[in-house]
Formats: sequence, structure tokens, C-alpha cells
Amino acid sequence: MIRILVTTLIAVALLSGCGIFGKEFDETEGWSANELYSKAARELDSANYKRAIELYKKLEARYPFGRFAMQGQLDIAYAYYKAEEPEQALAAADRFIKLYPQNPYVDYAYYLKGIVNYNRSIGFLDRFFPLDTSQRDPGSAMDAFNDFSELVRLYPNSKYAADARQRMLHLRNMLAKGELHVGRYYMERGAYLAAVARGQYVVERFQRTGAVEDALELMIEGYQRLGEDQLATDARRVLVMNREAGRFLDDTPDPSEVSLARRVWDYLGLDRN
Repeated sequence: MIRILVTTLIAVALLSGCGIFGKEFDETEGWSANELYSKAARELDSANYKRAIELYKKLEARYPFGRFAMQGQLDIAYAYYKAEEPEQALAAADRFIKLYPQNPYVDYAYYLKGIVNYNRSIGFLDRFFPLDTSQRDPGSAMDAFNDFSELVRLYPNSKYAADARQRMLHLRNMLAKGELHVGRYYMERGAYLAAVARGQYVVERFQRTGAVEDALELMIEGYQRLGEDQLATDARRVLVMNREAGRFLDDTPDPSEVSLARRVWDYLGLDRN
């Protein structure tokens, strides 16, 4: 009986010990907002994005107010972007804009949204093979264009505005070329009227892009196949006149990746803590 009782007590003690030692250890328990933010920032600077995100989440959960939480809201959006989690990055940037719409550096959040959408459709193969970006789904390109447009409209003097405008030009070229791809698809399948309509759309909506010249050529071919010789002649006259005048533009090159400075709020003095 005594042996059974001792065995039972030992088993209970072992189980209790497992419960104690099995508890997940959290090194950040008891850390101040300053400590959490500083550690998260170091992880972010070291490209340890997943760990940085974990720490920023803890900062937000434990200290939802104050300067560290405010900076952390913007930092985590950047961390999600670098961790290739675009949906989370966009959500974090939108949350910052909603919480701090009057912040003098909210333009960075708008710019980051544009950058995320600008790059989100670039897949694994694009890093190794030169694929034509205009052949992708235009949804993300349009979202990026709208994000940059909002930034330029609200903050025309922002230090990110010049790069945003350059990217908008490139995006317009991409979208125009996408319309041409659709037009050629229709042409190959004998849908000449639909092909001409795409060409007209590019000429009317994307006038200052390198796609206009190709759009006029598409219209000429479409009219010829439809037997509309006069319309084909008119389109050719416009094409020749603009070529001779040198009005057609070359494609705007893809802007090089800019360095997204994370610490944009020097006035908070966070890096001095």
C-alpha cells in the first residue's frame, strides 16, 4: 500500500514538473515598450523579418498606445513587405493611415502601399527570366497606380512623390501594353472589331505612352480585315503624321528599386532610447 502511494506521489510530481517545464518560455516577458521596440528594430535591421514581426505584435498587444506603438505600426508594415507577405503589409499600412491620418509621415504609408502592389505580382520566375510584366493580371498594377496617385494628390511635396510619379508613368505603359496584348489576341482569333476597339481604347486613354504607335497599327490591320478601307487610311494618316513629328514616346523604363527608409520619424527620438 505504501509502495503504491509513493509511486502515485512520484507520478504526480513528474506530471506537475512536466507542466512547469513544458510551459513555453518567453524571454520578452516583463520587457518595457522601449526594450520591445529596440529589439524588434534590431531584428528588422538584421533582416530577421519573421522575428521582428513577432516582437512588433507583442509591442502592440502589451503597449497599444504611445510613441513606440505608433512607430511599430509603420515598422511592421515594412517588415511584412520584406517578409513577402503583401496582404499583411497592406493591412498594416491601412491600419496606420486610419489610426494616424494627420501624422506628418503618413505619406510613407501610402507610398509603401504602392510599392507593395507594384511588386506583389513579381513571382519566382521573374527573378530569373525576363518576362513581360504587361502580360500579368493588371489588377495589382492598377492598385499600385491608384496608391501612388493618392499619395501624389494628397502629398504633392512628399519626398516620395517624384518616385511615385515615375512609377505611375511606367504603370500606365504596362496597362496600355496589356490592352494591346488583348487586342492582338482578338486579332488572331478573327474578332477584328474587338481588336480595333482595344486599339482605340489605348489611343484615347493612354495617349502619352509608347503603346499608342502599336495601337494605331493594330487599328489599321483591324480595319483592313473588316473591309473598312477609309477608316484604315485615316488611321494610317494619323500614324504617319505623328511619326514624322516625333510625337511617339519610348516606353518609360521600370524604375529601379528605391531604398525604403524605415526610420522616418527622427523627431520621436526612438533610436536614442
